[in-house]
Amino acid sequence: MNGAPVPPTEDRNPRSAGLDRLPVRRILEVMNEEDRTVAAAVARALPAIERTVDLAVDSLGRGGRLFYLGAGTSGRLAVLDAAEIPPTFGLPSGLVVGVIAGGKEALVGAVEGAEDDALEAVARMRDFSVGPSDCVIGVTASGTTRFVLGGLGEARERGASAVLLTCGLAPSPGIWHALIALETGPEVLAGSTRLKAGTATKMVLNMISTAAMVRLGKAYDNLMVDVRASNAKLALRARRIVESIAGATPAAARAALEACGGEAKTAVVHLRLRLDPAAARALLESRGGRLRDALENP
Repeated sequence: MNGAPVPPTEDRNPRSAGLDRLPVRRILEVMNEEDRTVAAAVARALPAIERTVDLAVDSLGRGGRLFYLGAGTSGRLAVLDAAEIPPTFGLPSGLVVGVIAGGKEALVGAVEGAEDDALEAVARMRDFSVGPSDCVIGVTASGTTRFVLGGLGEARERGASAVLLTCGLAPSPGIWHALIALETGPEVLAGSTRLKAGTATKMVLNMISTAAMVRLGKAYDNLMVDVRASNAKLALRARRIVESIAGATPAAARAALEACGGEAKTAVVHLRLRLDPAAARALLESRGGRLRDALENP
């Protein structure tokens, strides 16, 4: 024993005592009861999440990038969130980046010792030329992952906005530009942070990226108007979005999307303001891609 504090995610949960002796239904009930506490933990952290969204919007709005930095489950969740941004919001690849300890191999299997390699994270930050225009969010359930803390420290030294997202031990709030400390407590299975901590982390990453994209004009009302129609489901969604906002028939919406290269926002402006596709696209660009501004201030 070295006397180091134990992260709360490593503690034993008295509410799941005797887990191995319980029938399946009771195991599931215990897990469900514990999962109900996650949303409350996230709610308590909303001020810090709001601060993080502001930092992300500021970086992306100035032409910078948003990085997620994590290991294990946290890293996989980070990469997942980053990967879903381009098709959902039409943002070019490379602007929201998930960096996981151990690289791509770690997405599908364990890479031994990767989470303890702070120097790898430092090198990755340097490889990406992270700088003052960027925002880096370090994700670590325990709050002690060397890969995350090392990379986040390097990002801070390079002038980037640095945010720590953790369900465990957290260094002084003054070290980071924002500290999201989620009090999810001990897991049903001690130390298995893919459970409550993983759920809370996924919720927060969803909130950060979605709120940031909304603030950047990637939504109109509650519709994802920058969706990329890269498959049949998304093509149908784009058509329905155009129908809804432009008040168009399915046939008119489909024709407008074809004329506008599949761009839902351009198709809406084309139909609503009766502009040709090039003029509709130019108007949107002059309004920073914000559909509401284009429609209300043509």
